[in-house]
Amino acid sequence: MTDRLSLVYSTLGCPDWSLERMVEQAVADGYAGLEIRVLDGQIIPADMPASRRAEIRSLMQQNGLIIAGLGASTRFSSPDPAERRKNQDELRRYLELANDLESPMVRTFGGGVAEGHTIEETIDWLADGLAGVMDTAAAQGVTVVLETHDAFCRGQEVAATLAKVEHPNLKAVWDTHHPYRMGESVADTWKFIGHRLAHVHIKDARLRPDGEWDLVLLGQGEVPNREVINLLLSKGYSGYLSAEWEKKWHPHIEDPEIALPQHARVLREWMGQA
Repeated sequence: MTDRLSLVYSTLGCPDWSLERMVEQAVADGYAGLEIRVLDGQIIPADMPASRRAEIRSLMQQNGLIIAGLGASTRFSSPDPAERRKNQDELRRYLELANDLESPMVRTFGGGVAEGHTIEETIDWLADGLAGVMDTAAAQGVTVVLETHDAFCRGQEVAATLAKVEHPNLKAVWDTHHPYRMGESVADTWKFIGHRLAHVHIKDARLRPDGEWDLVLLGQGEVPNREVINLLLSKGYSGYLSAEWEKKWHPHIEDPEIALPQHARVLREWMGQA
């Protein structure tokens, strides 16, 4: 049976695995493909050799899998114009890599608000930085997706940025944890970015008494992910749904052999009951 939403998983969840092992797990769990953030134990490099690119394309094609997106670390919140230009150059290289790997999108962050500056200034810098790479994005046929993350955890700030860059190759990725922990409702996040939503990161977490968050298996935390799934289905969302298990950043959480099948199983249960 075809999934009502196309499921992929982020390679953040299995940082110690080879690509072959990642592919094996995707096939076993019925994922449509991978979102590549970590590869060969490291953040995927924009300057990947041509031979490695060819190996990746071949392996994915042989197994009928897609690369839903690439995860860049670019940010555009620095007060230094030279630093922002450096990030533009890096993002352009990732767009070229995505085209070569037949991936439709590259994720970028916005960044945090620098000391002594405002979110309004940061939005302007981010919008200017993203606008400057749109010619490359269009030429490569790849979409840049701005994540709800850092100073842009809420859909409201992401929407304010996107409103300044009306371009078909710039859209949003909704990380379900971050808007929730910042007090933005599911309905409000959709209201702000639903019309330009291209990708969704699903993760669950539980708030600790000290104010920090513990990442937990899907459905075992308090992030309203089931509500998100119901909303996406009701709105006709047609992008990817990516299980983002952050094992790379949090080595103590469950191993991917446990987490990745569990995410696929729970997501299918929720989609089937929606």
